Amino acid sequence: MNRTTAALVSVSWLAGLVPAVVRAQGGGPADSGAARLTMIADSARFLVAASRIEGRTRHDSISLAAAISRGLRHPGWPVPGPAPGPGALLPARRIVAFYGNPLSTRMGILGEIPPDRMLARLEAIAAEWRRADPATPVQPALHLIAVVAQEHPGRDGLYRLRMDTTLIRKVYGWARDRGAILFLDIQAGRSTIAHELPRLLPWLALPDVHLAIDPEFYMHYRSAGHAPGKKVGTITAEEVNRAIGELGQLVTEHRLPPKVLVIHRFTIDMVQEARRIRLDPRVQVVMNMDGWGQPWMKFDGYALCAVTEPVQFTGFKLFFRHDTRWGDPLLTPRELMALRPRPLYIQYQ
Repeated sequence: MNRTTAALVSVSWLAGLVPAVVRAQGGGPADSGAARLTMIADSARFLVAASRIEGRTRHDSISLAAAISRGLRHPGWPVPGPAPGPGALLPARRIVAFYGNPLSTRMGILGEIPPDRMLARLEAIAAEWRRADPATPVQPALHLIAVVAQEHPGRDGLYRLRMDTTLIRKVYGWARDRGAILFLDIQAGRSTIAHELPRLLPWLALPDVHLAIDPEFYMHYRSAGHAPGKKVGTITAEEVNRAIGELGQLVTEHRLPPKVLVIHRFTIDMVQEARRIRLDPRVQVVMNMDGWGQPWMKFDGYALCAVTEPVQFTGFKLFFRHDTRWGDPLLTPRELMALRPRPLYIQYQ
């Protein structure tokens, strides 16, 4: 089976989903059914076009079709939750973020190239997303690892290093100069979110600063006793709810627009009992598919970690180096737009 045939088979498969999707939703108004038919048709047309894109394999096409199918079939999408509060970024906008730390060339694009070049590249990629989806405004962002997991315990034995105020202020200044927002990311090591969050609250009290949590480096529960990076960490829904509560209180006290909370995830176990995460109109929760690899692996990861366990919104992470190390071109905005649900947080490392 060649790539064109695989894509056409996938289109037939998607077309066969139409009655199943309508049944899964319990019928409903005619316009609701029409919207779903349009969504399926759009995805089918994409797959036909994708068969002609150089650099994608049959395996990639099949995995993309499977991810789309799972998103269309899952009864949890769209998530029934609180209406967006005044000034909410999601779902009205798509956030496009550059990730890393200026002190390291190995942790992401924020530190790999000089700031002026990095910011110019962010603007160029944001423009690509605007062209791919003119209906959804793009909000550029810088995603700073503000608490960095460490291989060694350090003086306090917590296997993490806190970035100082000077560095956070510098990156915040970069963001402000370019009309971007800032995310502060916590890799807690053997510390806890409850212990690390208070120090960041003054920054999070600003309307354009948001929070991210990386369970990969949360060394408790199943990964207890291991140093960060030696085993994939986990976080519980209870701890996510505690962070949501802190952010929500901040929004209320300072009369802020809703905060965005990004949670990285590339295995189901990284977030324990995600169905117990309590949604709050003051905080918008994004499950960000954080795995690297070839396109088919990333589509499979998105289907597993973002689609099958709906929380609220979804994200997709792209790695400039790791995703292309086998010769695959980096996934494009147009390709990611085919996914269902469409990711509203896009992160580049």
